[in-house]
Amino acid sequence: MLTIAFLPLIISGADIKTVPLEPKRHVREDISTLTQSEVINNEEEHHVDKIPSIDTAESSSDFETVPIQKKEEEAAKHKHGPKKEKTGVIKSGSSSTQIEETNNVILGEKTSEQEEKIVENQACNYAKGKWLIDDRRPLYSGFGCKQWLAPMWACRLMQRQDFTFEKLRWQPKDCEMEEFEGSKFLKRMRDKTLAFVGDSLGRQQFQSLMCMITSGKDSLDVLNVGKEYGLVVPPGGKRPNGWAYQFPSTNTTVLYYWSSSLCDLEPLNVKDPHTEYAMHLDRPPVFLHQFLHKIDVLVLNSGHHWNRGKLRANRWVMYVGGVPNTNRKIADMGSAKNFTIHSTIKWIDSQLPKHPHLKVFYRSISPRHFVNGDWNTGGSCNNTTPMSIGKEVLQEESSDYSAANAVRGTAVKLLDITALSQVRDEGHISRFSLTASPGVQDCLHWCLPGVPDTWNEILFAQIKSHIAVTE
Repeated sequence: MLTIAFLPLIISGADIKTVPLEPKRHVREDISTLTQSEVINNEEEHHVDKIPSIDTAESSSDFETVPIQKKEEEAAKHKHGPKKEKTGVIKSGSSSTQIEETNNVILGEKTSEQEEKIVENQACNYAKGKWLIDDRRPLYSGFGCKQWLAPMWACRLMQRQDFTFEKLRWQPKDCEMEEFEGSKFLKRMRDKTLAFVGDSLGRQQFQSLMCMITSGKDSLDVLNVGKEYGLVVPPGGKRPNGWAYQFPSTNTTVLYYWSSSLCDLEPLNVKDPHTEYAMHLDRPPVFLHQFLHKIDVLVLNSGHHWNRGKLRANRWVMYVGGVPNTNRKIADMGSAKNFTIHSTIKWIDSQLPKHPHLKVFYRSISPRHFVNGDWNTGGSCNNTTPMSIGKEVLQEESSDYSAANAVRGTAVKLLDITALSQVRDEGHISRFSLTASPGVQDCLHWCLPGVPDTWNEILFAQIKSHIAVTE
């Protein structure tokens, strides 16, 4: 019997004056920029964020940990939140897999058909539901979509043999989620722009959406409009800080901008190629200042790049109020992340009255599934069999407490994908990358087609309720 642990997802944070607490988590990340040999043959994120980012942390002491939560917050959760499930067994085919208890994801047995009836006139919580096998999936071929999909994420081009994970479809509880169709998306987004701003998981979501819109087929009529958004290769650089593409038939633009920290990065000495960068924790990326007026749907994410190794390698220095940060509480890595996300979302919320057409989502964190170590200490995610089929994610609140707290009281909406992704450990690139160093697994990024496609299906469903549709 294969035993796989679903580790509880715990997000970093700390108790500082203006930032709500969040549970304890080591803030490590992203093997994609950490191996000595590039993890892909074409384009892992060394946008400067502007220079190659190599995790140089020597020990776990380089990664901050913080208290889990205030007792009164925990008491409130126990009073109003769902109960914690005991260890159980999820059966998949003829084998059964032991699953450890998790504080965040609650899995229940299959419900009856009567219980699955749609509850009309009730807002859908797309984060609650279950994964089902659907022979109509995937929405595009992993052998195709070469126009948009980076080979480092196309698991069909790797040595993996089990692709059952591609057939899973997310079914929300008590409501239906509209089937994604590229033509419907383009009509819904006629004369509009959708922008992803975030880290490499945001880039995966961007590439996923481009493949979904085009059904993975070459689309020669799609225009590269990166110049309109300053997305060009900088002098001496290898690639731009993002990409923007326009579908002429509906004048729809989909773009991605690389900002792993969601804050402004400013070179301290523009004449020095080895200069340090001021990491302005209380300023949003300059890109948002420049182009917010051109965006109709904005999807933000951050989280996995907040660690000491990356800051040292990128020569980022924390600034607050235009000067180097001296507040020790904010200097804590989890607190710095929390402070930054709150600051950026607060700024965007303040801009919304000026841009009534704009709808903003903050995507909750995508879970990692390293077991028995981290990316550089033998951590693995060897399971390739879906273990969550027919089981329900029943929790009422997001597992990403930081994200939920950041958007609370604002007009920014939470795109909550954490718990539904947490039960999909088989969907990572794992040991199958052809370019990773020996013994290094990628238990952070997802195979495409795969889990990020569902994030976009949920986004598509949520966009419908906020944008006037002309079909």
